[in-house]
Amino acid sequence: MRGQRSLLLGPARLCLRLLLLLGYRRRCPPLLRGLVQRWRYGKVCLRSLLYNSFGGSDTAVDAAFEPIYWLVDNVIRWFGVVFVVLVIVLTGSIVAIAYLCVLPLILRTYSVPRLCWHFFYSHWNLILIVFHYYQAITTPPGYPPQGRNDIATVSICKKCIYPKPARTHHCSICNRCVLKMDHHCPWLNNCVGHYNHRYFFSFCFFMTLGCVYCSYGSWDLFREAYAAIETYQQTPPPTFSFRERITHKSLVYLWFLCSSVALALGALTIWHAVLISRGETSIERHINKKERRRLQAKGRVFRNPYNYGCLDNWKVFLGVDTGRHWLTRVLLPSSHLPHGNGMSWDPPPWVTAHSASVMAV
Repeated sequence: MRGQRSLLLGPARLCLRLLLLLGYRRRCPPLLRGLVQRWRYGKVCLRSLLYNSFGGSDTAVDAAFEPIYWLVDNVIRWFGVVFVVLVIVLTGSIVAIAYLCVLPLILRTYSVPRLCWHFFYSHWNLILIVFHYYQAITTPPGYPPQGRNDIATVSICKKCIYPKPARTHHCSICNRCVLKMDHHCPWLNNCVGHYNHRYFFSFCFFMTLGCVYCSYGSWDLFREAYAAIETYQQTPPPTFSFRERITHKSLVYLWFLCSSVALALGALTIWHAVLISRGETSIERHINKKERRRLQAKGRVFRNPYNYGCLDNWKVFLGVDTGRHWLTRVLLPSSHLPHGNGMSWDPPPWVTAHSASVMAV
């Protein structure tokens, strides 16, 4: 097999060398000289992709797929505004149906204590959804300062050519580095990073609660409305007014939309809750998984330096320092800043003290 290969490749290599030798002479045709120059230029371009220590196969792949990245990035950036408008319109439609269609029905059937509970819970949930969504789309995720030499960095960003602190990653859609980047969310038209990660998760969590509440609470109304819609084609047709028909279709729309969003957004919320419990972001999960396999092959154990334990990870993420903060900072709207500045990741004092007491025991 190797002999046949050498017989085939030998003449090809010989012809290539002859062409290169002729390319150095002035007597060779201009077409041949141009081919030789392009061949040499192509070799220089390929070698330049692997010239410095930051290059490699990933750099070559990024360069090859750069047109596709540019197209996707610009489409997502433009559609981000559409997604934000879609979230506002869909949420507003559910609130309008709840006030115009559901409220008149439950006022005639529910008792006063039950009405009071639904009134306070629904408005508390709605306020938290609106507050956290507004904060998530308007709060910058945090960017590393440029032009400073006194910050601790772990690498150089290949796109920005600036020092990159720990847990910082480059967002190709925003075209800049983001502190503790989790992902770029098109539904927010914003990156999820150090300063708005809590707002994003709280919005997902309370939106899931609201959808489950609407879906479960309107189940009986949905069944009655769906049964009424099935009688529209009967002969003779039922004597429903135009308002009643609109109410039936609105209740079916409310239940289907809330149920589907509760399933999809609930799965996303659970996934992010698991990552927060581990002290990871979505990007760090893939990096840590690869690093864990690499060290496992060498017989070593990987330890996440940002994992303080499940409960302490949640306290750091939510900014809870005392027991009262679970009410004032989690169950009520709060715009407090997260721990740290996003560039250095020293654990809070109470986490350090807790770890020291455990080590002393």
